[in-house]
This record gives sequence, C-alpha cells and structure tokens, in this order.
Amino acid sequence: MVRAGASLAALAASMALVAAPARADTLQEALTRAYLNNPTLEAARAQQRATDEGVAVEKSAGRPSVNANGSLTEFIQQSSTSFFTPDRAFNTGIDLGVPIYSGGAVKNAVRAAEERVEAGRADLRGTESAIFSQVVAAYMDVLRNQAIVGLNANQVDVLTINAEATSDRFEIGDLTRTDVAQSESRLALARSDLQSAQANLIAARENYIALVGEVPTDLQPPPPLPGLPETVVTAVEVALENNPDLIAAIERAEAADFDIEVAGSGRLPRVSVFTGYDYQNFLGSVPGALLDPEDPTGPVIASPQTSTAAQAGISFTLPIFQGGRPAALQRQAQARAAAALENVIAAERDVIAQVRSAWSSWQAALAIIQSSQVAVEAAELSLEGVRAENSIGNRTVLDVLNAEQELLTARVQLVTARRNAYVAGFSLLAAMGRAEARDLGFLGEGQLYDPIANYDRVEGAWWDWQRDPDPVTVTTSTADTPPQTAEIDEVEEFGPEVDY
Repeated sequence: MVRAGASLAALAASMALVAAPARADTLQEALTRAYLNNPTLEAARAQQRATDEGVAVEKSAGRPSVNANGSLTEFIQQSSTSFFTPDRAFNTGIDLGVPIYSGGAVKNAVRAAEERVEAGRADLRGTESAIFSQVVAAYMDVLRNQAIVGLNANQVDVLTINAEATSDRFEIGDLTRTDVAQSESRLALARSDLQSAQANLIAARENYIALVGEVPTDLQPPPPLPGLPETVVTAVEVALENNPDLIAAIERAEAADFDIEVAGSGRLPRVSVFTGYDYQNFLGSVPGALLDPEDPTGPVIASPQTSTAAQAGISFTLPIFQGGRPAALQRQAQARAAAALENVIAAERDVIAQVRSAWSSWQAALAIIQSSQVAVEAAELSLEGVRAENSIGNRTVLDVLNAEQELLTARVQLVTARRNAYVAGFSLLAAMGRAEARDLGFLGEGQLYDPIANYDRVEGAWWDWQRDPDPVTVTTSTADTPPQTAEIDEVEEFGPEVDY
C-alpha cells in the first residue's frame, strides 16, 4: 500500500504570498486563489447566509408585534337624521400583540429552520470540496497536457529527421519509395497529434482560469496528498461519518420531522394577549349642543372634539373544522419526510459507491504507473535495438517507426497515469469529507470562511429596519486575461514525479 506523504500544509509557502501574487504556480496557491476568488463558491456562501435568515424569520412569529394605524375622514354628505355629525374626523391607534401559545408551530418551525441551516453548512462544505476537486483536476490537466505537447513536439522533430534521412537514402537507392511514404505518413500523423495535444492544452489552461481566476504560469509538481486511507474499508467508514452530502441529507430528514409537527399544529388553539390605545379628533367640526333641544334659541354648550380609549385582553382561538386542511398539510409533510428519509439512504449508497470507485481508480492508476514505467524503459531499449538493426539492414523503416510510436504511447500513458492517480486520490479524499480548506491546511484559521459567524449575527436580530449593505460582486472577472496558447517552456518529459 502506498502511503501519503506530508500534508499540503507542510509543503505550503508562506501565506504572505497569498495577498500579493498575480500567478498561481503551485497547487497550494491555486487552491488558495479558488478559495478566495471562485464565484461558484462565493455564491454558495451567500446562499448559506440566506438560509441563516430562515431561523430569524421563524422566530419572528413568536415575538411581540406592534402596529399603528390612522385615518382622516371627510364626511361629504351628512345624515339627515343626525344633528351633531362632524364634518371630519381623525383616528389613530396603536396595538400590541404577544403570542402565548401557537400549538408548537413556532417552536418546531424554528427547529426545522435550524436543521436546514446545518444542512446548508454541509452543502457549503460539499461545494468547497467539489471546487477543490475541479481545481486539482484542472491543475493536473495542465501539467499532463504540457507534457503531452512536449512529447508530441519531440516526436515530430524525430520523425522529421527520420523522413529526411529516409529521403536521402532513397536518393542513393538504399531505400524504396514505400519507405519514404511510410515515413511521411507517420510524420503527418504526428503533426496532427501535436495539433490535438495543443488544442487540449489550451482548453485545460482556459478551464484553469475559469476555476482559479488566474493564468496558469510555471506550474510546479503537486505535493503529496494528506490522509489517504490504508484500506477501502477505512475510507468508507470515514466517509459515512464526514461526507458533507450525507450529512446534509440527514439534517434535511430531521428538519422534515419538525415540519410534520408544524403542519399538525393547525388543529390546536392559539392564545395571545393584546393591548391597544385609540385616539379620535373631530378637528373642531362637531357642532355645539343645545341645553334645551325644545328651545332653539336657548344657550349652546361646546361638544367634545376628541376622545380616547384603551383596551387589553386575552385572545383565544380554537379551530373546530377547517375542511380537512390541517390533516392534508400533515399528510403532505409526512410524505415529504418519507422522501427525505429515502434520500438519506440514497446519499449513503452514493457515498459508498463514490469512495469505492475512487479507491479503485486510485489503485488502478498506481498500478498503471508502475506498468507504464516498465513499458517506457522496455520501449526505449527496443527502439535503440531496432535502430541499430536497421542500420545494418536487419530491420525495416516501418519497424523503426513502429518502435518510435510504441515509445510515445508508453510515455503518454505514463503521464496520464500520474495525472489520474493524483486526481483519483484527491477525489477519494473529497468523498471521505477530507478535501476542504480546513483539512488541507493551506490557509490560517483566521482566513477560513466561518458560516457560523453570520448565523450568530442574524439569528437573534429583532430590529425591523436592520439591513446589510447592498450586495456587490466579490470575485473578479477573467475578461482581461489573454487568450491562452499552446506554448510551453521546457517541461519534464513524463510529467511531475509525485509521492502518491
């Protein structure tokens, strides 16, 4: 069993490099850039902040409410039977209500919202892990494709020399036209393979930019992966405890249980206390009243122009019949809870399959690396021998061309296997729930995004007029990055050597 070496943290450069560099030439820097500047990850954090507000929303239903009201009325036509109707009236009042009992609706709704916050945090972990997996794959794709471009460019150079030598030997009658045609055909195929490899390199570099936000420059071999398991059984056990997708499914199932109680509370009574104060002013429009209504010429007294009132009490509501609505809502919640429970099993199965598949891919890639190394060494010896035998006439030009192609194929397979082993190993860590910034250790504790901080800030907020600043884009555009090319510097022939 191949064990992992030191963690990313042990090999990471100083974090002073994080704030200033405009390039990501190590995997640690690439992951840091993605952590700080990936729009998908930043959007997931914003979505989690929205989920946090669900707790405050549900808590508000159990808190006191205060309402003020007012109106100004102009009586355009007076009643013919009323002698003291005012011309206008101004009314205002203020009411305070305090819920006392709601059948458990508020309590269970808050608990459900809290469970969904926990599920959202797990989803955020999963998004972070997925982004990191994509960055690692993009990083290794660039390294692999650079190596493949180098190998194919070298193959074109070798076959160009072969074609020239074959043509020269044909001119002196040492070879036939068939030998020349075979050399030219292989050279043309090599050139087309080089074009394909260059296109793949450009695509890999552009994908890297989309994920990291920076142009890949002078990418270095990646460090050993931390915490790889000894056995697939151990990997599954860790994944069942830590995989964020599974944790999110479990939390949503628990939230669905509370939803059942919320739906059932529609049958139960509601109790609240209330108080209110009302003020009315006729704005001097109420006519005076006669002391003796039988004597119109008698003395007149001033009528009151204002009035006030106050009240307080307890409100009690007991549902008797609602047309089956509460039962339907509760059955609906039960069905959704059943679906959530099944989703837990589905997530568990998916996690197990992911872990076992990633383990198998990792082990297969490690085995292919060993086989490919042997194949490369054997192909090199074979090519050397075929060339020597060709020089004395015991081998044909086609034999040399085939040997050169076999060597190129073995080298490309070795490069690809090294890439696949690293990506599969990281995918295994991701499935185990160990591929996040907190696990990889390339950021300090104070630089990690903490979703709990926002939750603590908002879950107990009472003030209606509190608001956050208007949202702005946090991540940067890549519109000003130059289009990528397939140019390469001198690269390692078979890609990076990595301790897997």
